[in-house]
Amino acid sequence: MDHASHSTLNPAGAAAEQISQLFYWMLAGGIVIWGVVVGLAVYAIFVRKEHPLRMTRALVIGGGAVIPTVTLSGLMAYSLSIMPELHRPAPDGSLTIRVSGVRWWWRVEYLTDDGEVEFETANEIRLPVDRPVEFKLVSEDVIHAFWIPALGGKMDMIPGRENRLRLDPTKVGTYGGVCAEYCGTAHAQMMFRVIVSDEQEFDAWRRQQRSDAIIEPAPNPFGRQVFWRRGCPACHTIRGTEADGSVGPDLTHFGSRMTIGAGILPNESDALKGWIVRTHRVKPGVEMPGFESLIDAPEELDALVAYLEALR
Repeated sequence: MDHASHSTLNPAGAAAEQISQLFYWMLAGGIVIWGVVVGLAVYAIFVRKEHPLRMTRALVIGGGAVIPTVTLSGLMAYSLSIMPELHRPAPDGSLTIRVSGVRWWWRVEYLTDDGEVEFETANEIRLPVDRPVEFKLVSEDVIHAFWIPALGGKMDMIPGRENRLRLDPTKVGTYGGVCAEYCGTAHAQMMFRVIVSDEQEFDAWRRQQRSDAIIEPAPNPFGRQVFWRRGCPACHTIRGTEADGSVGPDLTHFGSRMTIGAGILPNESDALKGWIVRTHRVKPGVEMPGFESLIDAPEELDALVAYLEALR
Protein backbone atom coordinates (compact mmCIF):
# COMPACT_ATOMS: atom_id res chain seq x y z
CA MET A 1 0.00 0.00 0.00
CA ASP A 2 1.18 3.54 -0.68
CA HIS A 3 2.43 5.59 2.23
CA ALA A 4 0.08 8.55 2.16
CA SER A 5 1.01 11.60 4.20
CA HIS A 6 -1.15 12.18 7.29
CA SER A 7 0.94 14.99 8.79
CA THR A 8 -0.46 18.44 9.51
CA LEU A 9 3.14 19.58 9.97
CA ASN A 10 3.96 18.69 6.36
CA PRO A 11 1.26 20.87 4.78
CA ALA A 12 0.11 20.50 1.18
CA GLY A 13 -2.80 22.93 1.36
CA ALA A 14 -3.32 26.60 2.17
CA ALA A 15 -5.43 25.88 5.27
CA ALA A 16 -2.94 23.29 6.55
CA GLU A 17 -0.11 25.81 6.15
CA GLN A 18 -1.93 28.29 8.40
CA ILE A 19 -2.73 25.58 10.94
CA SER A 20 0.92 24.48 10.90
CA GLN A 21 2.09 28.05 11.53
CA LEU A 22 -0.38 28.38 14.39
CA PHE A 23 1.01 25.19 15.91
CA TYR A 24 4.58 26.51 15.85
CA TRP A 25 3.54 29.85 17.38
CA MET A 26 1.63 28.00 20.11
CA LEU A 27 4.66 25.78 20.68
CA ALA A 28 6.89 28.83 21.03
CA GLY A 29 4.42 30.48 23.41
CA GLY A 30 4.21 27.30 25.49
CA ILE A 31 7.99 27.14 25.73
CA VAL A 32 8.14 30.75 26.92
CA ILE A 33 5.51 30.20 29.62
CA TRP A 34 7.07 26.89 30.67
CA GLY A 35 10.53 28.47 30.89
CA VAL A 36 9.31 31.38 33.00
CA VAL A 37 7.30 29.21 35.41
CA VAL A 38 10.09 26.65 35.84
CA GLY A 39 12.57 29.48 36.29
CA LEU A 40 10.44 30.96 39.07
CA ALA A 41 10.16 27.54 40.72
CA VAL A 42 13.93 27.13 40.67
CA TYR A 43 14.34 30.67 42.03
CA ALA A 44 11.83 29.99 44.82
CA ILE A 45 13.66 26.81 45.87
CA PHE A 46 17.11 28.37 46.04
CA VAL A 47 16.28 31.96 47.02
CA ARG A 48 17.69 33.11 50.31
CA LYS A 49 15.14 33.99 52.97
CA GLU A 50 16.62 37.46 53.46
CA HIS A 51 16.04 38.28 49.78
CA PRO A 52 13.97 41.50 49.41
CA LEU A 53 10.25 40.77 49.49
CA ARG A 54 9.57 43.51 46.94
CA MET A 55 11.69 41.81 44.28
CA THR A 56 10.10 38.45 45.03
CA ARG A 57 6.63 39.88 44.55
CA ALA A 58 7.69 41.54 41.28
CA LEU A 59 9.03 38.26 39.94
CA VAL A 60 5.92 36.31 40.95
CA ILE A 61 3.51 38.86 39.51
CA GLY A 62 5.54 39.48 36.36
CA GLY A 63 6.52 35.91 35.65
CA GLY A 64 3.42 34.18 36.99
CA ALA A 65 0.73 36.54 35.72
CA VAL A 66 1.90 39.25 33.32
CA ILE A 67 4.07 37.20 30.94
CA PRO A 68 1.60 34.27 30.61
CA THR A 69 -1.30 36.70 30.11
CA VAL A 70 0.51 38.68 27.40
CA THR A 71 1.72 35.52 25.66
CA LEU A 72 -1.68 33.79 25.71
CA SER A 73 -3.44 36.98 24.60
CA GLY A 74 -1.06 37.27 21.65
CA LEU A 75 -1.69 33.65 20.67
CA MET A 76 -5.45 34.15 20.92
CA ALA A 77 -5.30 37.27 18.77
CA TYR A 78 -3.26 35.45 16.12
CA SER A 79 -5.55 32.41 16.11
CA LEU A 80 -8.65 34.62 15.77
CA SER A 81 -7.03 36.56 12.93
CA ILE A 82 -6.68 33.48 10.72
CA MET A 83 -10.19 32.12 11.35
CA PRO A 84 -11.95 34.26 8.71
CA GLU A 85 -9.64 32.93 6.00
CA LEU A 86 -10.05 29.33 7.17
CA HIS A 87 -13.84 29.70 7.02
CA ARG A 88 -13.98 31.65 3.76
CA PRO A 89 -16.30 29.89 1.28
CA ALA A 90 -14.97 28.67 -2.04
CA PRO A 91 -15.55 31.07 -4.95
CA ASP A 92 -18.32 30.48 -7.46
CA GLY A 93 -17.43 27.90 -10.08
CA SER A 94 -15.14 25.93 -7.77
CA LEU A 95 -14.97 22.17 -7.95
CA THR A 96 -17.71 20.83 -5.68
CA ILE A 97 -17.67 17.39 -4.08
CA ARG A 98 -20.26 15.91 -1.75
CA VAL A 99 -18.84 13.39 0.68
CA SER A 100 -21.17 11.22 2.75
CA GLY A 101 -19.96 9.42 5.84
CA VAL A 102 -21.34 5.87 5.97
CA ARG A 103 -20.50 3.25 8.59
CA TRP A 104 -17.66 2.63 7.76
CA TRP A 105 -16.74 4.03 4.35
CA TRP A 106 -17.03 7.22 2.28
CA ARG A 107 -19.46 7.94 -0.57
CA VAL A 108 -17.90 10.53 -2.88
CA GLU A 109 -20.03 12.40 -5.42
CA TYR A 110 -18.61 14.94 -7.85
CA LEU A 111 -21.21 17.60 -8.64
CA THR A 112 -21.86 19.73 -11.70
CA ASP A 113 -22.26 23.51 -11.55
CA ASP A 114 -26.02 22.88 -11.28
CA GLY A 115 -25.57 20.69 -8.21
CA GLU A 116 -26.36 17.44 -10.02
CA VAL A 117 -24.28 14.30 -9.46
CA GLU A 118 -21.78 13.98 -12.29
CA PHE A 119 -20.42 10.63 -11.10
CA GLU A 120 -19.94 8.70 -7.88
CA THR A 121 -16.94 6.89 -6.47
CA ALA A 122 -15.91 5.68 -3.01
CA ASN A 123 -13.07 5.99 -0.49
CA GLU A 124 -10.88 7.93 -2.90
CA ILE A 125 -10.84 11.61 -3.81
CA ARG A 126 -8.88 13.18 -6.64
CA LEU A 127 -8.22 16.90 -6.72
CA PRO A 128 -6.45 19.34 -9.05
CA VAL A 129 -3.54 21.29 -7.57
CA ASP A 130 -3.81 25.06 -7.01
CA ARG A 131 -7.59 25.08 -7.38
CA PRO A 132 -10.10 25.73 -4.57
CA VAL A 133 -12.47 22.88 -3.74
CA GLU A 134 -15.72 23.01 -1.80
CA PHE A 135 -16.71 19.90 0.10
CA LYS A 136 -20.33 19.40 1.06
CA LEU A 137 -20.21 17.07 4.04
CA VAL A 138 -23.14 14.94 5.17
CA SER A 139 -23.72 11.74 7.13
CA GLU A 140 -26.04 8.87 6.32
CA ASP A 141 -26.13 7.42 9.84
CA VAL A 142 -24.12 8.72 12.82
CA ILE A 143 -21.76 11.64 13.44
CA HIS A 144 -18.51 11.33 11.51
CA ALA A 145 -15.71 13.87 10.96
CA PHE A 146 -13.93 14.51 7.67
CA TRP A 147 -10.22 15.25 8.03
CA ILE A 148 -7.33 15.42 5.58
CA PRO A 149 -4.50 16.55 7.91
CA ALA A 150 -2.08 17.58 5.15
CA LEU A 151 -4.69 19.77 3.42
CA GLY A 152 -6.64 21.43 6.24
CA GLY A 153 -8.71 21.17 9.38
CA LYS A 154 -11.48 18.71 10.17
CA MET A 155 -15.22 19.20 9.85
CA ASP A 156 -18.02 17.23 11.51
CA MET A 157 -20.55 15.33 9.39
CA ILE A 158 -23.92 15.40 11.15
CA PRO A 159 -27.06 13.47 10.09
CA GLY A 160 -29.65 15.80 8.61
CA ARG A 161 -27.23 18.67 8.16
CA GLU A 162 -24.83 19.77 5.41
CA ASN A 163 -21.55 21.33 6.49
CA ARG A 164 -19.18 22.95 4.04
CA LEU A 165 -15.39 22.95 3.97
CA ARG A 166 -13.05 24.75 1.60
CA LEU A 167 -9.64 23.28 0.82
CA ASP A 168 -6.91 24.62 -1.48
CA PRO A 169 -4.35 21.94 -2.42
CA THR A 170 -0.92 23.42 -3.13
CA LYS A 171 1.26 20.34 -3.70
CA VAL A 172 0.93 17.30 -5.94
CA GLY A 173 0.95 14.04 -3.99
CA THR A 174 -1.03 11.36 -2.19
CA TYR A 175 -2.47 12.22 1.21
CA GLY A 176 -4.39 10.28 3.81
CA GLY A 177 -7.81 11.14 5.18
CA VAL A 178 -9.56 9.73 8.24
CA CYS A 179 -12.74 9.91 10.27
CA ALA A 180 -11.81 12.04 13.28
CA GLU A 181 -14.99 11.43 15.32
CA TYR A 182 -15.58 8.08 17.03
CA CYS A 183 -18.46 6.51 15.10
CA GLY A 184 -18.56 2.87 16.17
CA THR A 185 -16.85 -0.49 15.79
CA ALA A 186 -14.75 0.14 12.68
CA HIS A 187 -14.03 3.83 13.31
CA ALA A 188 -10.26 3.33 13.24
CA GLN A 189 -10.58 1.58 9.86
CA MET A 190 -12.56 4.34 8.16
CA MET A 191 -9.92 5.94 5.96
CA PHE A 192 -9.59 7.27 2.43
CA ARG A 193 -6.98 8.48 -0.05
CA VAL A 194 -6.66 11.92 -1.60
CA ILE A 195 -4.64 12.19 -4.81
CA VAL A 196 -3.69 15.72 -5.84
CA SER A 197 -2.50 15.98 -9.45
CA ASP A 198 -2.00 18.62 -12.10
CA GLU A 199 -5.02 19.95 -13.96
CA GLN A 200 -4.43 17.89 -17.10
CA GLU A 201 -4.16 14.58 -15.25
CA PHE A 202 -7.21 15.41 -13.12
CA ASP A 203 -9.31 16.29 -16.18
CA ALA A 204 -8.36 13.00 -17.85
CA TRP A 205 -9.36 11.06 -14.73
CA ARG A 206 -12.62 12.99 -14.48
CA ARG A 207 -13.54 12.18 -18.09
CA GLN A 208 -12.83 8.52 -17.44
CA GLN A 209 -14.96 8.51 -14.29
CA ARG A 210 -17.94 9.94 -16.17
CA SER A 211 -18.01 6.94 -18.48
CA ASP A 212 -19.63 3.58 -17.83
CA ALA A 213 -17.49 0.67 -16.74
CA ILE A 214 -14.94 -0.49 -19.29
CA ILE A 215 -13.85 -4.05 -18.60
CA GLU A 216 -10.12 -4.54 -19.23
CA PRO A 217 -8.85 -6.93 -20.44
CA ALA A 218 -11.52 -8.91 -22.33
CA PRO A 219 -14.79 -9.45 -20.41
CA ASN A 220 -14.96 -12.49 -18.12
CA PRO A 221 -18.50 -13.87 -18.47
CA PHE A 222 -18.02 -16.33 -15.62
CA GLY A 223 -16.87 -13.62 -13.22
CA ARG A 224 -19.86 -11.48 -14.11
CA GLN A 225 -22.14 -14.47 -13.56
CA VAL A 226 -20.64 -15.03 -10.09
CA PHE A 227 -21.14 -11.33 -9.29
CA TRP A 228 -24.84 -11.65 -10.10
CA ARG A 229 -25.37 -15.11 -8.63
CA ARG A 230 -23.92 -14.08 -5.28
CA GLY A 231 -26.29 -11.10 -5.04
CA CYS A 232 -23.69 -8.33 -5.31
CA PRO A 233 -25.92 -6.06 -7.50
CA ALA A 234 -28.36 -5.73 -4.59
CA CYS A 235 -25.84 -3.44 -2.86
CA HIS A 236 -23.48 -2.22 -5.59
CA THR A 237 -23.77 -0.24 -8.81
CA ILE A 238 -21.73 -0.83 -11.94
CA ARG A 239 -22.74 1.80 -14.47
CA GLY A 240 -23.30 0.32 -17.91
CA THR A 241 -24.79 -2.85 -16.43
CA GLU A 242 -28.05 -3.64 -14.68
CA ALA A 243 -26.35 -3.59 -11.28
CA ASP A 244 -27.82 -0.56 -9.51
CA GLY A 245 -27.60 -1.17 -5.76
CA SER A 246 -27.01 1.89 -3.59
CA VAL A 247 -26.32 0.40 -0.16
CA GLY A 248 -22.61 -0.15 -0.76
CA PRO A 249 -19.90 1.62 -2.75
CA ASP A 250 -20.23 2.24 -6.48
CA LEU A 251 -17.94 -0.28 -8.23
CA THR A 252 -18.02 1.18 -11.75
CA HIS A 253 -14.28 1.88 -11.86
CA PHE A 254 -13.28 -0.28 -8.90
CA GLY A 255 -10.19 -1.73 -10.60
CA SER A 256 -8.56 1.69 -10.88
CA ARG A 257 -8.75 2.47 -7.16
CA MET A 258 -5.74 2.29 -4.89
CA THR A 259 -7.30 0.61 -1.86
CA ILE A 260 -10.25 -1.50 -0.72
CA GLY A 261 -12.23 -1.61 2.51
CA ALA A 262 -12.05 2.19 2.98
CA GLY A 263 -8.29 2.43 2.84
CA ILE A 264 -7.33 -0.56 4.96
CA LEU A 265 -6.00 -2.89 2.21
CA PRO A 266 -4.20 -2.41 -1.10
CA ASN A 267 -6.30 -3.12 -4.17
CA GLU A 268 -4.52 -6.37 -5.02
CA SER A 269 -5.81 -9.85 -5.84
CA ASP A 270 -4.89 -11.60 -2.59
CA ALA A 271 -6.15 -8.74 -0.43
CA LEU A 272 -9.40 -8.61 -2.40
CA LYS A 273 -9.94 -12.35 -1.98
CA GLY A 274 -9.42 -12.06 1.77
CA TRP A 275 -11.81 -9.12 1.93
CA ILE A 276 -14.56 -11.00 0.08
CA VAL A 277 -14.43 -14.25 2.04
CA ARG A 278 -13.46 -12.96 5.51
CA THR A 279 -14.98 -9.51 5.52
CA HIS A 280 -15.83 -9.34 9.23
CA ARG A 281 -12.45 -10.66 10.30
CA VAL A 282 -10.74 -7.97 8.27
CA LYS A 283 -13.11 -5.18 9.35
CA PRO A 284 -15.40 -6.05 12.28
CA GLY A 285 -18.82 -4.45 12.20
CA VAL A 286 -18.95 -3.77 8.47
CA GLU A 287 -22.37 -4.36 6.91
CA MET A 288 -21.07 -6.27 3.89
CA PRO A 289 -21.60 -10.02 4.41
CA GLY A 290 -18.63 -12.34 4.16
CA PHE A 291 -18.78 -14.95 1.40
CA GLU A 292 -16.91 -17.75 3.16
CA SER A 293 -18.60 -20.32 0.94
CA LEU A 294 -16.32 -19.12 -1.86
CA ILE A 295 -13.38 -20.68 -0.02
CA ASP A 296 -14.68 -24.03 -1.25
CA ALA A 297 -15.23 -22.65 -4.76
CA PRO A 298 -11.84 -21.17 -5.67
CA GLU A 299 -12.65 -21.02 -9.38
CA GLU A 300 -15.63 -18.77 -8.63
CA LEU A 301 -13.58 -16.59 -6.29
CA ASP A 302 -10.80 -16.20 -8.86
CA ALA A 303 -13.28 -15.30 -11.58
CA LEU A 304 -15.08 -12.78 -9.36
CA VAL A 305 -11.84 -11.08 -8.35
CA ALA A 306 -10.68 -10.96 -11.98
CA TYR A 307 -13.99 -9.36 -12.97
CA LEU A 308 -13.76 -6.70 -10.26
CA GLU A 309 -10.15 -5.92 -11.04
CA ALA A 310 -11.05 -5.46 -14.72
CA LEU A 311 -13.55 -2.68 -13.96
CA ARG A 312 -11.68 0.40 -15.17
